[in-house]
Amino acid sequence: MKATPIVVLVLIIAVIVAAIFLPDTTEKTELLVVHAGSLIIPFAEMEKQFESQNPGVDVRMEGHGSIQAIRQVTDIHRQVDVLVVADENLIPDMMYPAYADWHVRFATNRMVLAYTNRSRYAGVINGSNWHEILMRPEVTFGFSNPMLDACGYRTLMVAQLAESYYGNQTIFRNLIACNFNPTFSVVRDGDTATVVVPEILDPRAKKVVIRGGSVQLLALLELGEIDYIFEYRSVSEQHGLRFVKLPPEIDLSTPDNEAMYENVGVDLGFRRFTSVGTRRTGKPIFYAITIPKDAPHPKLAMEFMEFVTSEEGRRVLQAMGQPTVPPIADNPDKMPAGLRGADE
Repeated sequence: MKATPIVVLVLIIAVIVAAIFLPDTTEKTELLVVHAGSLIIPFAEMEKQFESQNPGVDVRMEGHGSIQAIRQVTDIHRQVDVLVVADENLIPDMMYPAYADWHVRFATNRMVLAYTNRSRYAGVINGSNWHEILMRPEVTFGFSNPMLDACGYRTLMVAQLAESYYGNQTIFRNLIACNFNPTFSVVRDGDTATVVVPEILDPRAKKVVIRGGSVQLLALLELGEIDYIFEYRSVSEQHGLRFVKLPPEIDLSTPDNEAMYENVGVDLGFRRFTSVGTRRTGKPIFYAITIPKDAPHPKLAMEFMEFVTSEEGRRVLQAMGQPTVPPIADNPDKMPAGLRGADE
């Protein structure tokens, strides 16, 4: 018995409806990208752009403090495809040679002091008096945990550099050290000052707030629960915050000031880091990207990394407020062949 034209039409319509409304069951390749928390907004756009060009790929983005990001590979032993941190020096110090042996610098930033209109003294704070404002008893501020996050130990460096820049050797003690028990200590050797971080970070009062990553402080700031946070300029701009522009001599932004930055350091000499480099030295801020040796999808990871460091990728980052630099590889001879042009 032949199907009537009506039955055929119904079957055709059913197929069309199924194609439109039923979920796509095609299995996609998951690419795990673990990145510095300050890249959450620009890398969300990077994910969108990369997936649009690679429909068979599902990019899974995961943000952490930079030290915590690396520990996903080195301590937790997760199989991560692409790793991106806010301090390029962390990769060789914590990952070479067992977990990686090269990285590519691709972005930069600068430290600022972020605040809102409701922050105390928002109308008078500036690049000259910010440390005096923060020391006032009623003013509260926050920074990220230096044991977990690059922005955290960079905050300590900014406070130390401020002492020389403003000619006031009490800034670090009165701004940070006095607010913790046990306290931070400072070891001086000639012109060099090293901040020693206590193993337990315990603020004495509500004046100072510590969180695992700098982006975790944003909600507290926006809700008015704290007045100021030490943050990256890109993150401050992405969230529409006001911020104090710190002098380039202390904001860790300028390669011309590298010799000055190197006069300060932070010692993370606690038990967790006995097997890796524990001292963070003041350096200009550079972000870096690498592919761990045990990445489950190395070819696809390389394609993602090529996209991030390409002119197109840099345009995406810049459009999202993330400053970039020409990509430079530290060990180009150890990179996959397709990426060896990154240092040119």
